[in-house]
Amino acid sequence: MIPGGGQPNMQQLLQQAQKMQQDLAAAQEELASAEVEGQAGGGLVKATVTGSGELRALVIDPKAVDPEDTETLADLVVAAVQAANENAQALQQQKLGPLTQALGGGSGIPGLPF
Repeated sequence: MIPGGGQPNMQQLLQQAQKMQQDLAAAQEELASAEVEGQAGGGLVKATVTGSGELRALVIDPKAVDPEDTETLADLVVAAVQAANENAQALQQQKLGPLTQALGGGSGIPGLPF
């Protein structure tokens, strides 16, 4: 109900919805260009992903390379990428969380990870 019993101003509601949509698009664009890092093995392997989770770079310290033990290197790569993706999800929550709550809590909005 609107205080005073009046009808909701549809133009105002549409403007608010458009602004929220623009804010959401801007936040998603910012996430796509932001980069976050994750690392494993005390920094022997570092992965860089965008805020939306796209792997951009992988740096492997030569000390991590043992031709006799490629399994450990593979584990370090996986761990670094997972850490970077966790950091990207935290950034998504930080940037999109307030916007999705304003849009009704975020659940059920296509394209959003939460």
